[in-house]
Amino acid sequence: MNLLVTGGAGFIGSNFLRYWLDRHPEDAITVLDAMTYAASEASMAELRSRIDLVVGDICDLDLVRKALIDHEIQVVVNFAAESHNSFAVLEPTRFFRTNVMGTQALVEAARLVKLERFHHVSTCEVYGDLALDSCESFTEESRYMPRTPYNASKAAADHVVRSYVNTFGLAATITNCCNNYGPYQFPEKVIPLFAANALDDKPLPLYASTQNRREWLHVRDHCRAIELVLEEGEPGETYNVGSGVEASIDQIADAVLAELGKPASLKQIVPDRPGHDRRYLLDSSKIRNRLGWKPEFDFEEGLKETIRWYADNRDWWMPLIGRSPVVETAWSAEMRHLPAQEARS
Repeated sequence: MNLLVTGGAGFIGSNFLRYWLDRHPEDAITVLDAMTYAASEASMAELRSRIDLVVGDICDLDLVRKALIDHEIQVVVNFAAESHNSFAVLEPTRFFRTNVMGTQALVEAARLVKLERFHHVSTCEVYGDLALDSCESFTEESRYMPRTPYNASKAAADHVVRSYVNTFGLAATITNCCNNYGPYQFPEKVIPLFAANALDDKPLPLYASTQNRREWLHVRDHCRAIELVLEEGEPGETYNVGSGVEASIDQIADAVLAELGKPASLKQIVPDRPGHDRRYLLDSSKIRNRLGWKPEFDFEEGLKETIRWYADNRDWWMPLIGRSPVVETAWSAEMRHLPAQEARS
């Protein structure tokens, strides 16, 4: 099978490349990636002889269509997105362009070439947030109520994909996944940020709402879920992918410090970013019951392994330090009105 993986130089995308080529060594994979600040060729280094890399923007319809034709693509898996909620506060237009118009260009190209299968990777954050003491969880039927520019751009992208399913008969599926963790995650996200800072005895910035919680899933379990949806999922369907395991930012910080033998004094409370969601929790019974998926990684052990990976792979993340356009310690009422470059300076 010939696959096009968009965003393959990113965190989940590069892990998916490894997973898929391990499981399906006979398949041919083309990666389409704009190589933005959060992309890393080093994340694909050992795979370069097994993939074709097309550097380009998913918003470029002609480029996307040409890639689908030239590489005789049968299946597209779309990971490409601007994904950092904090950056979306500073440059929301960038998020709507890539995540909405880019997704539309992808499905339009897929329609034009009569693609066999399209899979779109989305997020739990499209549903909004939950109270910390809530007994609820989000199902695939939950109302979309995004609260931030990033969340809204991903929600809009989901609607774009569904519109092409209903109007043009595109054979597409969507997965809405909870927070992923694992190797090769850009060090602006909380676990690699905390690990990198702790390793160098730098402060770990915790938002003031330290008990806000996220549901956590190892990236390889996410890759298995996507594989199952591609192989056994029903076109037109959406599947929530969650572990059911929650942890607060405070618990994550404590786990990182404990694993690396660093003092709790490294924790630093910083102002919440605007629109900081309280809690997400997915009901993933649909994919578990219909497709037989369940997570294999224990969170406590998986988190420890992940922290050790960053400790052992400094040469991967060190070149990425300083690339992030966001300074998490600098949130203020004024910052939300500044473009990214001014906010950093």
